[in-house]
Amino acid sequence: MIFVSVILVSARTGETTELARMALCNEGGTEQVGHYRAETYHGRSTEKLNRRQVQRSAKVLGHRRQALHVWHLVQKALTAMGYGER
Repeated sequence: MIFVSVILVSARTGETTELARMALCNEGGTEQVGHYRAETYHGRSTEKLNRRQVQRSAKVLGHRRQALHVWHLVQKALTAMGYGER
């Protein structure tokens, strides 16, 4: 499982706040091509995100694991969940 976390670090105080979290779960495929289930969680704090209440979910099928960087997988998952400008 891959977790992606967005953390704000205050330039003034150095305090950190987790703003968002995504999980990418491997659902099979081959060594070269993978299928994933992606979920983002409700909340804007570590305490709320730890509840793992799903906000959005989607599948990413046919991701070329070896040929593409993990950021490509993250982008595909976010797009599939409807994040980004329309």
